[in-house]
Formats: sequence, structure tokens, C-alpha cells
Amino acid sequence: MSDVYAVDFALDLQASVPSSILADLRWHLGIEAADESGAEDPVGEMGDMFPLLAARGPAVRIGGVLVGEFTRTASGWSLTARQEVHAELLPELDSLAERLAWNSSTEGVIGHIRFYEEDVPDLLINRSGRLVKMSLAPTGTTTA
Repeated sequence: MSDVYAVDFALDLQASVPSSILADLRWHLGIEAADESGAEDPVGEMGDMFPLLAARGPAVRIGGVLVGEFTRTASGWSLTARQEVHAELLPELDSLAERLAWNSSTEGVIGHIRFYEEDVPDLLINRSGRLVKMSLAPTGTTTA
């Protein structure tokens, strides 16, 4: 048994998002070094931190493909990411999700997280810049 979670984000960020948040997000996506020292490994660990959205290619546990796209738009930025995250990294993931919600122009669902062996995810919701987690529970069991 593994402690892996499927994490999905799909949201827009405001044009006014601070450059420090953009740099942090780029580092988590593996597209920018953690500092300006010219580090050759843009997706390497930084202290105890590890880039959460940098994996690409086939997913090991959750099926499908791991992706992370970040694009400038006319009104700000757009992020779409799908990753496998180990349970040890959930506090860092929560912190990242809170920063994203605070700077998001997307109101409502901005993503979800699901233990890889479960069928039903927990929603990540932006409520006026505040991250709210909503657990979904199946209403009943059906047989096929």
C-alpha cells in the first residue's frame, strides 16, 4: 500500500499576483530555479522542500499522465496541473493551494485531491481568496 494522492488544479491567477508567488509556482512546476544562483537543476530539492507539480509522463499509481502547464493570459495567468503527491508532502501542498486560492481569479472549485485508492475526491474551493476543502461522500452504493 502506498500513501499517494492524486492532485488536480485548474485555475486562473490575477494579473496582480506578486512576483514571489509566480517564482514559487514556477519552481514547483520545475520551470525555474529556486534562487537566482543559476542552479543547473531547476527541479531539485530546496532544503526540505520538493517541487510538487514538476513530474511529467505516465502516472505510477493514479493512472493517466502527470502534467503541469502555466501560461500567461490577457487577464493574468492560467494553471493546469495533475500530479501524484506523497502523504508526507500534504502540508506543503496545502500551503501552495492556500497561496493559489489567495491569488486566484477563479471563484469556486480550483482543484481536487484524492487518495489514490479512493473513488471520491475532496474538492479544493476558492471562496473570496480563502481555500475551503469540501469532502464529498458517496450517497449510496450501486452494483453493476
